[in-house]
Amino acid sequence: MSKTIALVGNPNSGKTTLFNALTGSNHHVGNWPGVTVEKKVGYVRHGGVDYEIVDLPGTYSLGAYAEDERIAREFILSQGADVVINVVDATNIERNLYLTTQLLEMNVKVVLALNMVDEAEAKQIKVDLAGISERLGVPVVPTVASRRKGIDILLDTAADLINAPLNGRPHITYGEDLDGKLARLQDLLDGLRLDYPRQWLALQLLEGDGYAERLMQENEVLKSSQELAAFLSELKPRAEQYQLEIVDYRYRFISEVTADTVCRPDEAVPTLTDKIDKIVTHKYFGLPIFALIMLGVFQLTFAIGEELLGGIVAGWIGVLGEFVTGGLSTMGAPEWLISFLSEGVFAGLGAVVEFVPLIVVLYMLMGFLEDSGYMARAAYVMDNIMRAVGLQGKSFISMLVGFGCNVPGVMATRTLENKKDRMIAILINPFMSCGAKIPIYLVFIGAFFPEHGGLVMFSVYGLGIIVALLMGKLFSATLFKGEVSHFILELPPYRKPTLRNVLRNMWDNVSGFLVRAGTVIFAVVSLLWILAVLPTGVEPYGPASILGRIGTFVAPIFRPAGFGTWQAAVGLFSGIAAKESVVATLGMVYAGVDSGVELIEAIRSVFTPLTAVSFMVMTLLYTPCVATLGTIKKETGSTKWMAFSAVYTFVLGWFAAVLVYRVGLLLGFA
Repeated sequence: MSKTIALVGNPNSGKTTLFNALTGSNHHVGNWPGVTVEKKVGYVRHGGVDYEIVDLPGTYSLGAYAEDERIAREFILSQGADVVINVVDATNIERNLYLTTQLLEMNVKVVLALNMVDEAEAKQIKVDLAGISERLGVPVVPTVASRRKGIDILLDTAADLINAPLNGRPHITYGEDLDGKLARLQDLLDGLRLDYPRQWLALQLLEGDGYAERLMQENEVLKSSQELAAFLSELKPRAEQYQLEIVDYRYRFISEVTADTVCRPDEAVPTLTDKIDKIVTHKYFGLPIFALIMLGVFQLTFAIGEELLGGIVAGWIGVLGEFVTGGLSTMGAPEWLISFLSEGVFAGLGAVVEFVPLIVVLYMLMGFLEDSGYMARAAYVMDNIMRAVGLQGKSFISMLVGFGCNVPGVMATRTLENKKDRMIAILINPFMSCGAKIPIYLVFIGAFFPEHGGLVMFSVYGLGIIVALLMGKLFSATLFKGEVSHFILELPPYRKPTLRNVLRNMWDNVSGFLVRAGTVIFAVVSLLWILAVLPTGVEPYGPASILGRIGTFVAPIFRPAGFGTWQAAVGLFSGIAAKESVVATLGMVYAGVDSGVELIEAIRSVFTPLTAVSFMVMTLLYTPCVATLGTIKKETGSTKWMAFSAVYTFVLGWFAAVLVYRVGLLLGFA
């Protein structure tokens, strides 16, 4: 029978790196039941025992303000884990131990993984591991997760603790007055049927925690104990004051734990991180530097991806297509099957997969930036701009996540405590150029702007951010009025990117892209192929086919934007299923009838540079994919907001595309 180990820790403590070190590639990603916050579960066999490792959301505390805090807290309280490994940053022990203190209050088995001890040594921070272990009453194991140091000892310690009794915990005092009230609450809770530690529950009730109060009401505890109900009513008016006092006493306890056990140098010597941050987070230079870095990323993407890898995938797809269709033809396979594979699958899916090398390079470069610690600075330098449009800098983090995929980008808004910030961040996230839109840009860049690919890509990404900020300002002034919440963000030290982490991050994104190509896009292409060759007797892929008739009916909508062809219309509407489907559809309807015609050449024959730009603007801004719309519905809990997001983005994309085209005509770019 397997045992369960939960990993919990502050953001930037190295928790995810430790999770990867423990599980290797033996893990999967899903969602927690009933919510869309990401759940990572991995497996490891150690000492003849199988362990399930659950990576809980990174959090600074176990309160009930954000969804990730609630998920972590409820999993631990439900006794879903046999032991909890609390990952603590060795360079910032005092702040990290606040979460540890809350775990002690829950009376669960805890192993402290003191991570990044190498960085602490580099900063001349000396830590008495035995002293901290004795004062906390939990085992402490030094680790360097990025180098897999201490992993075996950590697993040995966790395994020993699972089979050991829970004892030796220190008594945390909250002052004579609060200790008396807590004792009174615990006495009143004794005998009641509640599956939570009495000390923890009493503490939450004293703090006025809404979750604990709802728990009392749902279990009808207050009805069965009028004395408890009366005492809680007496405490409620001063709950906020009690909460502040409890926080203060927790930090007093932490000070007692770290006194003489954590020794720092008398004078803080400016680190490399401090020196770099003086430049990259500068009040005036920070934003231009961020823009230049992103421009460099896109330029490198095209320089490396196109020059070194450009034709490799395309060549293999062509060879594979000829081999499969030739073999089927020799075997006397039905003509419709050969047509489906050559004109539908290889022309459609092949048009998408050809751009995988460029996507690999882009995510590799983005992974290096993220793993180095720079992307957190991007949110910091954007704070002033975000605040000017009625948001806070932390909202930009969810936008950055949206560059990979809008689904986790929308999910990332869970970390925003303010409902106004969350709603606006959700509604503007689809304007971020997710990985699924990249093939669309690459097709049109390859057709018309091959010499300026990086600059065009940078401009499209930048336009998405600008539109998001403008809509954020509009929503902040109309639909979601209110004050801007405070912005607190920890800037991690710069670290040398780990190739293992960069490759894993790249593969997670690229594999997701390929999975969609093999499932959703395949289904879309198959349906469109059927519509393109029916009814029998008409020219396949012609305006008389069912697909052509549908496209012809819809096409006039896009005529003011310069691309009012039935093929373009069908491509755009297929993109609502999945944005990659746009390229797959264009590859089929433009190049599918003649396998010798490459998609880029076909695009060049029916678009102009101006209509190519207006089409890219439309695909940047219009209705997000079905998966993103479904996530918006779950996050907002409303079909209304999902429908609003689908409609307003389509209208905005249409107006922007028309504006680009009409202004371009006036400027003589026909």
